[in-house]
Amino acid sequence: MPEGAVVFGTNEKWRINRNIFVLGFAFMIHFTAFHGAANLQSSVNSDEGAGTFTLAAIYFSLILSNIFLPAIIIKWLGCKWAVAVSFIAYMPFIAAQFYPRLYTLVPAGMMVGFGGGPLWCAKCTYLSVVAEPYSKLSGVPVDVLVVRFFGLFFMFYQMAQIWGNLVSSAILSSTLGDIPSLMNETLTPSASALVSNLTKPVVDLGAFCGVNFCSWNSSQENANLEPPSQLKIQVIAGVYLACMASACVLVAVGVDSLTRYASERKSTGQGKSGVRLLAVTLRQLRHKYQLLLLPVIGYIGAEQAFMAADFTQAFVGCAYGISNIGFVMICFGVFNALAAPIAGSIVKLTGRYPVMITALLLNLCLLTALLLWRPNPEQWLIFYTLAAIWGIADAVWLVQVNALSGILFPGDEEAAYSNFRLWEATGSVLSYASAPYLCVRTRLYILLGLLILGFSGYTIIEVMEYKVKQAHHRERTFQLVKKKADDDQD
Repeated sequence: MPEGAVVFGTNEKWRINRNIFVLGFAFMIHFTAFHGAANLQSSVNSDEGAGTFTLAAIYFSLILSNIFLPAIIIKWLGCKWAVAVSFIAYMPFIAAQFYPRLYTLVPAGMMVGFGGGPLWCAKCTYLSVVAEPYSKLSGVPVDVLVVRFFGLFFMFYQMAQIWGNLVSSAILSSTLGDIPSLMNETLTPSASALVSNLTKPVVDLGAFCGVNFCSWNSSQENANLEPPSQLKIQVIAGVYLACMASACVLVAVGVDSLTRYASERKSTGQGKSGVRLLAVTLRQLRHKYQLLLLPVIGYIGAEQAFMAADFTQAFVGCAYGISNIGFVMICFGVFNALAAPIAGSIVKLTGRYPVMITALLLNLCLLTALLLWRPNPEQWLIFYTLAAIWGIADAVWLVQVNALSGILFPGDEEAAYSNFRLWEATGSVLSYASAPYLCVRTRLYILLGLLILGFSGYTIIEVMEYKVKQAHHRERTFQLVKKKADDDQD
């Protein structure tokens, strides 16, 4: 037995499950704050496009982070402490909400990106590595466990959408910091309503919201897009900062170091400089599977950016009101959290491809509906239905493509997950950066094309894997027949 190797006891499976549970719970608390703040950026910080450019800065710096930082940070700190320290890098983004200006938001957003690369790579590596000892203890195949662990993790992670948006919606819907209207104070309710009906023209929101939304003429006579009071934003930011600090402490105290499970394992990033780490990440692109995965990974980043910026602003905020963005995104979070573990369980029964086909059909129906629908605040149920469908499809893409990256490249997890975050961030930053210059209709067509291209690349991988397995089966059958014939001759 190698020196320093850990002898696992009978309760080790419970301990691994506890680590995954605590890690997922910490991510849920942390991203309760981040998602809640990010979903409001394009609507609340709309002056000079500050919110959208901040989101673009986050994912631009995430590209650089994924290239240079993950393997070296994990080597220095280990997966556990890389997660804890990366959580801290997100805090300036929340603090900047107390004084939201372009010159405060963009640098703080870049800090988020620099922390995001090591954070997600460390998380993915942790889940993939602990699946190996768990497989030895349980007898369950590693690839099945990787999907199961990712499903459990993303169940917690996507619940952040629920709590983060619940916090923002509750505060934005309150009267905190609102200035009472003089007319409402001096007129009786019935008289106020009469004056309101006489003076306020009926606005066709569908004419400039939804698919017809263009950011450069979004604020024309639309009270729905008026930002909330600064006091409400500051209260939200205070709650979110407390969440991030709690998540950092939770990981530091409640998660075991990965050295317990990887003492005999050598990662691809050990002992390499920044330039050589870049080479490791880019060398991964020599794998044909990695190249075929790039379009679907880019689609995941682009569709998440569209949901966070365009859907929340052009559809929900513009037609339904900024205060309702959180409630709609709660629906997204609920279905996203439920679909993550369910999709992982269904894969065991049906295989991966039927589940991915389902996600494709859901996304095709969703994008078609967004192109055809003229949003109306009276059709409130449609906002929630679209968010629910989006949540289900997004969960399938996240869980299955993340898990596939670990399954296809065993031993090269850091390079594979670094590429995943790199190209996901590329899709996001291109989507955010183009938002001020392209109308929603054009962006939906681009998203539709990227979806079809991405799924085509994924399908080619499945076909190639099927052929490899069939060839291996024929070779094994031939060897058994040959062995039997040799035995008969003897």
